[in-house]
Amino acid sequence: MLSTGLPQGAVPKLERPGPLRDRVYEALLELITTRALQPGQHLVESELAGHLGVSRQPVREALQRLNTEGWVDLRPAQGAFVHEPTEEEADQLLTVRTLLEAEAARLAAANADSAGIATLEALCAEGEKAVEADDVDGAVAMNARFHATIMELAGNTVLAELAAQVDRRVRWYYTPVARQRGHQSWIEHRELIAAVTARDEQRATQLMREHTEHTRRSYHARARS
Repeated sequence: MLSTGLPQGAVPKLERPGPLRDRVYEALLELITTRALQPGQHLVESELAGHLGVSRQPVREALQRLNTEGWVDLRPAQGAFVHEPTEEEADQLLTVRTLLEAEAARLAAANADSAGIATLEALCAEGEKAVEADDVDGAVAMNARFHATIMELAGNTVLAELAAQVDRRVRWYYTPVARQRGHQSWIEHRELIAAVTARDEQRATQLMREHTEHTRRSYHARARS
């Protein structure tokens, strides 16, 4: 294990296609959003380069890009650190997420076909299995896929593009409360599937708004504890 604290096997393998700096960026961003690299953690270029099997230059470029996007803080004479989100930052992002996903749920209820609903049910079953196995990473991944599928079923490209911009940050905030939300989150997903199946747009909107609000409150409760 590196002094940066990366768990064994946590670093994704770099795929060959695409510029190296982009692949390093994606690898580091994945480590941050899954919290393999924790908020506030010191990021040492040489160690990250060694772990990823690359030179320091693409790591440096990736850290600069992550700094520009707010994932990493570059401190003079200290180096790079994973950004520590404030409660205000989290609140603003999760509030925007509620607006986007509530509208997506309404549109999904209006537009979803039987194949789309079957996909939601399958993802929900996988998420429930992950919770039963105490597989937090699996539950977070299934949660992200479930919400992405709702967005796809909404059929609004602009809405999907906006949601994609906040998706990774939502995962970042959701990961630490995933175990706390546990079964209840998937009960809420089941209720949402029922509303979409019934084509009840108002009910689907209300359920998604309540669902995302529960996550927001859980995050704040954890941050203050």
